[in-house]
Amino acid sequence: MNIINQQSPREIRQLIRNGEWQKPTSSLANGFIQANLAVLPKEMAFEFLLFCQRNPKSCPLIDVTEPGSFIPELSAPTADLRTDLPKYRIYRDGILTEETDQITDLWTDDMVGFLIGCSFTFEEALINNGIPIRHNEENCNVPMYRTSIPAVKAGRFEGPTVVSMRPMPEKDVIRAVQVTSRFPSVHGAPVHIGNPEGIGIRDLSQPDFGDRVTVKEGEVPVFWACGVTPQAIAMHVKPEIMITHAPGHMFITDLKTEEISVI
Repeated sequence: MNIINQQSPREIRQLIRNGEWQKPTSSLANGFIQANLAVLPKEMAFEFLLFCQRNPKSCPLIDVTEPGSFIPELSAPTADLRTDLPKYRIYRDGILTEETDQITDLWTDDMVGFLIGCSFTFEEALINNGIPIRHNEENCNVPMYRTSIPAVKAGRFEGPTVVSMRPMPEKDVIRAVQVTSRFPSVHGAPVHIGNPEGIGIRDLSQPDFGDRVTVKEGEVPVFWACGVTPQAIAMHVKPEIMITHAPGHMFITDLKTEEISVI
């Protein structure tokens, strides 16, 4: 096992802050909640908060910062949202303009940070139930797709729901639904099972975000609502600036997974 997997969330965040880990965070900090990031100016924050409330499968809120603060007080009070993710994306007027490993120079006094539950959190539970995680096996990022499922509109925020996909043997699907339904704060149960075209995905080998993974003979693609949805919304709504995590490069909180599981 890589030694980083044995370290605490705070220690892993320090490695990330130092530039010593710049890869996807899947499989790191097992037992702790990982989160997607969305950062917006204060004048758009209420509408986005309402959007998250209306779309809890895609955008289950873990924490929200005070305007101007980069410290997530409830989920990781020693962290810095400007430096503690491996990679960020900057959208200007809906266009992805850059990726960077820190956003200290972009953070202003009116910015609000939103931490949104991530499906990486429940992968440990799937593995413990003998269900394979293909993107871990193939050492790549989880594949993510825009769908034909519309998000519920809130103010200016509207657009398509994004899903993540994990292929698995048909015999494992029911158990995967049971396991992940215990984690509603990190997307919960799948939103679709089987035929990708049923939710507007034409080609599994061409994900919109992340990497292509192998779907073996006899396997079923299973789709979960994804916290990358705000990035698709940003492309649709075109705010002047929106900062997000790069897909797969999550924020690791101090919150334990067991704190959000439902028996």
